[in-house]
Amino acid sequence: MPSLTSLVGAATAGYSLALIAAPKVLIKPCGLEDSAGTRTLTRAIGARDTAIGLAMIAAPAGRARQLATAARVVADWSDAAVFGAGLAGRGTRTKVVGFAAAWGALSLLAGVLDERAGR
Repeated sequence: MPSLTSLVGAATAGYSLALIAAPKVLIKPCGLEDSAGTRTLTRAIGARDTAIGLAMIAAPAGRARQLATAARVVADWSDAAVFGAGLAGRGTRTKVVGFAAAWGALSLLAGVLDERAGR
């Protein structure tokens, strides 16, 4: 059975590739203007998260997987903080911040459970 961390990494990479291919996947739920600049920034987030997701899949158990998981958690929680500040006053704020924070928590939980199970 694959590690929980690698499953979360695969889901992360898949979603992130979707952001690169179709930035509206993130732009629309955030309630942001669909512009060339917003699409570029969304694709950059997708590229970052694809790399982290692939690292979560490829990293062997131990320190490498812990670092990949930590990168995912920090990226998601940083996104939550930035979106929380940047989307203030928008009806989409709670949903977007909650999604980013929850994904970071899921990544952390997967890493902890894998460590406890010796995976």
